Amino acid sequence: MTVLSETQHSGGFLVWEVLRDFTRETVILAAGSGKLLPGTVLGKVTTGGKYTALAPGATNGSQNAAGVLWAAADASDADRAAVVIVRGPAILNRSELTLPDGITEAQLTSLTTALTALGIVLR
Repeated sequence: MTVLSETQHSGGFLVWEVLRDFTRETVILAAGSGKLLPGTVLGKVTTGGKYTALAPGATNGSQNAAGVLWAAADASDADRAAVVIVRGPAILNRSELTLPDGITEAQLTSLTTALTALGIVLR
C-alpha cells in the first residue's frame, strides 16, 4: 500500500486576499535564514530591512511579525528574493502557518496582534 501525504505548498495557507498585487511584495530574505517553508511567519531586521524567520527572542526587529512567506525559499547561503504577504486585507489559516519552535502563548498573541495591525487576519 502506498501512502501519499501532501506537503505545504505555495499559498496553501491563504483563505482570502483582496488583491494579490496589493497584499504581496517581493522582499529580500537575509542570508543565513535557512530553508523556509510556505507560510513561514517573518520578521523584518531593522538594520538593512531584510526579512528572516520570526525570532521572538531577538532584538534586531525580527522578533516582530512583519509578513508571511508565500512560497518555499532557501536563504541558507545568500540573500534571496521572495514573495511575502506584507499587508491586508487578507485572511490566513493559522494552523497552516510555520511558527518558531517553542513559541509561547504570549508570543503568539504578539504575533497575531502585529499581523492584524498589517491587515492580515488569522483564522
